[in-house]
Amino acid sequence: MKARYYLLFVFTLILSAAWAQELKTIRGQVTDKDSKYPIAGASVIVVGSDPIVGAITDDNGNFSLKVPLGRVSLRVSYIGYKDGSASDVLVISGKETQVNITLEEKVSQLTDVIISGTKKGEAKNEFAIVSARSFDVEQTNRFSGNRNDPARMASNFAGVSGANDARNDIIIRGNSPMGLLWRLEGIDIPSPNHFAGFGSTGGPVSMLNNNTLSRGDFMTSAFPAEYGDALSGVFDLNLRNGSKDKYEFMAQLGFNGVEAGAEGPFNKKKSQASFLINYRYSTLALFKLMKANFGTGTAVPEYQDLTFKIDVPTKKAGIFRFWGLGGLSKIELLGHLVDLSKPQKDLYGNENIDLYNKVQTGILGFSHTYFLDRKTYYKLMLAVSHQTQLADIDSINPDNRSEIIRNNKVALRQNKYSAHILANTKIDSKNTVTEGLMVNVYDIKFADSVLYFDHFVPMKYGKGYSTLVEAYVMWKHKFSEQWSMNAGVHTQYFSLSGSFIPEPRIGFKYQFRENQSWTIGYGLHDQIQPLPTYYNYDITAGSNSKPTNLNMDFSRSQHLVTGYDLVFAKDFRLKTEIYVQYINNVPVEKKKSSFSMLNAGADFATPDNINLVNKGIGLNYGLELTLEKFFSKGYYFLVTGSLFRSRYQGSDKVWRNTAFNGLYVVNALGGYEYRFAGKKDKKNKRHTVSIDMKMTAAGGRYYTPIDFDQSAAQHQEVLIDSLAFSQKYRDYFRMDLKLSYRITMKRVTQEFSVDFQNIINIKNIFRKVYDPRTNSLNNEYQQGIFILPQFRILF
Repeated sequence: MKARYYLLFVFTLILSAAWAQELKTIRGQVTDKDSKYPIAGASVIVVGSDPIVGAITDDNGNFSLKVPLGRVSLRVSYIGYKDGSASDVLVISGKETQVNITLEEKVSQLTDVIISGTKKGEAKNEFAIVSARSFDVEQTNRFSGNRNDPARMASNFAGVSGANDARNDIIIRGNSPMGLLWRLEGIDIPSPNHFAGFGSTGGPVSMLNNNTLSRGDFMTSAFPAEYGDALSGVFDLNLRNGSKDKYEFMAQLGFNGVEAGAEGPFNKKKSQASFLINYRYSTLALFKLMKANFGTGTAVPEYQDLTFKIDVPTKKAGIFRFWGLGGLSKIELLGHLVDLSKPQKDLYGNENIDLYNKVQTGILGFSHTYFLDRKTYYKLMLAVSHQTQLADIDSINPDNRSEIIRNNKVALRQNKYSAHILANTKIDSKNTVTEGLMVNVYDIKFADSVLYFDHFVPMKYGKGYSTLVEAYVMWKHKFSEQWSMNAGVHTQYFSLSGSFIPEPRIGFKYQFRENQSWTIGYGLHDQIQPLPTYYNYDITAGSNSKPTNLNMDFSRSQHLVTGYDLVFAKDFRLKTEIYVQYINNVPVEKKKSSFSMLNAGADFATPDNINLVNKGIGLNYGLELTLEKFFSKGYYFLVTGSLFRSRYQGSDKVWRNTAFNGLYVVNALGGYEYRFAGKKDKKNKRHTVSIDMKMTAAGGRYYTPIDFDQSAAQHQEVLIDSLAFSQKYRDYFRMDLKLSYRITMKRVTQEFSVDFQNIINIKNIFRKVYDPRTNSLNNEYQQGIFILPQFRILF
């Protein structure tokens, strides 16, 4: 075995010398897709290299290759396994390229026919059969309009509506964004966004940094049994490991902030342990000096975040990992400073309100992975998270704007202690089983009070502990190379309400041709309500008031989806899915009204409604289409289309549009990359220019009209409940253009880009806001043309 490694190493050196180009290193690991165990002796070659450049993986499944600058594709093969690949991997200076590839064992060993493994865009999670695709960090960097934000990148996928310039809410198939589950390093986490409110899943600026993320999965329906406490979808992400070979550094200046990063080995001679750390601080004050308008009026949002990961693999004790993500943000939106003589362009503020808001979010995590043998491993994940939101809201007298009264005081705090343990066993080439247990303990203290006549009374108040316990088992069975099944059961129990539910999940895949497959999946999914809503008070009840919603049960969702997938001409993919989602057990009011928790998330705060009971229902159904050309030969495109309908019933038993029923979404993206050599570069094509474009068209959302007579009498907005969500904003349309330039030198790579968002300056309606001063309803528009420059250096 050692002699074979030595001969291949010498052979690779000889061939590499023949390449009259500057070479860089690609490192990676090859593992079994089901058991996750490293595969030793796998062959890794650079596709199209002449002479052939390749390597054999060592006992830990690791490989290292010297390749030229630019883009390369790898093919991996091993006896008894389907071939694996990594296409158009970007190789630059200043950053070592890491590529991890999984191989799937063949069900039958009696055929010499070459069978390919994981397809491009296919989810990393082997239990995800329907409505799932992989998350690619490079796409976040490449696509125009993303602002380096994973959530905004996901809005380009079929079934996701991103027609909101103010927030990065992920609205899936007409569901509330609160139905999404965020998972990081195997732990369910709170909203990873700056300025995020309790119970929300989105925000204006993401704390997640694409410079620190690795590949993940995005799922929109009937997701596997390991995921719970979600109704609409899952975004499962991981932090990448730092370089194990050398120290690397990064500096970046752009809209999301000025940031610096470092990574490298602790001691490359004695261990494979590595670290990764990145810090970012807001630069919006700088953009403000450049006359940029990001919808906050005279206010300048301030935020900062830190991400780190420590990876410690050992020879006998397994793999230990420590990680963390934290962010601080604050803003003061002062309506009394608004110049009423000028048109208002603020997305977040209100001329009649002064808002002082601070948000803190932090997560610390640990994991240990240990292989009991080649087919079985266990993984333990522990984490603690913290959220705090402090806000003071003052009302401004519209008749005397110098009269300002404190109207609302908010102090919400939550600590969460999480544990997740799983065991995975690959029984044979046909069967894999995973079992897991998750426990989340919530330690909360909520205090949200409002001025009622001449004193403050609680709207939300509560403190104490509650626990969400989840257990699951999943089974993957391959009947043949063509037929496979994923089945599982997820159960969850919530101590606050005493709710318990078992949830079956099942999916089938029929690969009837090498490039074509049919899938079908079903899943039952439940979710607890946003925690602050359990502690809503009746402000009119006086001193005897108590929380009115402590008995709320889970909301329940049933997903049924079927799809067809076609890969053609090597890099092209056509995918379509049809789905139906029935939702029941949704909290609505005891009295007859249009209210439903399905519309929570349309505003910035959680609902204050009281006396809620789980008697509401909802129905979503639709058709989705994706036509994609994966990046190759210097270009790519992605076209997604969704036709859908989202309806619900409140306690008045009237079918209505949900707040997220846009009816359709169309995205069209494309880009071209051109590499060339300078006069002194000889054969090394160090320069790259790129152009990327994006177009989004989406149906306008529904809203509830205002009763102007009652609003004038009460000096505040009064909605016509019987006409809830009966009127519609006009449709949304936006085009973005991004220009980029990259130069790769011997040890340094520099990147420059300018992203022109809403380049034709369409005035899309953000919302209609009632003005008690004029008793009128005014349009607030979304972002106009917005220019985002960015510079990044890797060394």
